Amino acid sequence: MNQQQPQRESEKQQEQGQNGQPIKYGDVFPVAGELATKAVAPRDAAMMQTAENAVFGQTQKGGPAATMQSAATVNERAGFVSHADVSDVAAHQGVNVTQTYVPGASIVTESIGGQVVGQTIQPRAVVQGEEAKGSVTQSRNSSKVTIGEALEAVALTAGDKPVEQSDAAAIQAAEVRATGQNVLIPGGVASAAQAAASLNAQTIRDEDKIKLGDVLTNATIKLPADKEATRQDAEGVVSAELRNNPNVATRPGGVAASVAAAARLNQGNNT
Repeated sequence: MNQQQPQRESEKQQEQGQNGQPIKYGDVFPVAGELATKAVAPRDAAMMQTAENAVFGQTQKGGPAATMQSAATVNERAGFVSHADVSDVAAHQGVNVTQTYVPGASIVTESIGGQVVGQTIQPRAVVQGEEAKGSVTQSRNSSKVTIGEALEAVALTAGDKPVEQSDAAAIQAAEVRATGQNVLIPGGVASAAQAAASLNAQTIRDEDKIKLGDVLTNATIKLPADKEATRQDAEGVVSAELRNNPNVATRPGGVAASVAAAARLNQGNNT
């Protein structure tokens, strides 16, 4: 996030607070359900700051904690919340910052009530013979993240989310980019994702639906070929996910976000 964007968001938040409406989570993060309707509270922001400090060593500029603190300050000044207030979702379901390791990188995922509000991928040295949970380290002469590893990262960070049509489209685009084959591969991740999305569309309860983790765990093994994620790969996957989402948005922490983050990391490793 660039420096101008937090400034524009801050101005928007100030305006909303002055117009008689508290700033809600749905106003500043791509979240849904009960959380989206809750006003951002000071203790929520403090909890996220503490969690970020524990993982990063400091609050991230322009990150979820900073965004929450800005919104909570506006809400408090406008009298919508008190300094000691905490939202029900944050109090009962928690504010979490988790770190997941994949070869060549660590993925930091920030969530509130189980919904992802921020994700960061940081490079790290690869230890000889290292294997990440749910992923396989391939023999290659770099710390670059492959498309398959980016898919495996989704299984770790958003594995409990039901597979939707937009996910299946993004996974198919990723498989095409990784393998160079513009067809569904029998037994591959894309065919499994398409089947899961079709079945889930006819399933009422989320607990009965097939999850991203069911499809993407060990994705590198299921891909007949794999390659390092590039900006062009990310653009193709993002486009596929956007086209197949009625809200024209990508899933936070999802397939497009993970491949895009891997591409940014790889591009940074080139400099």
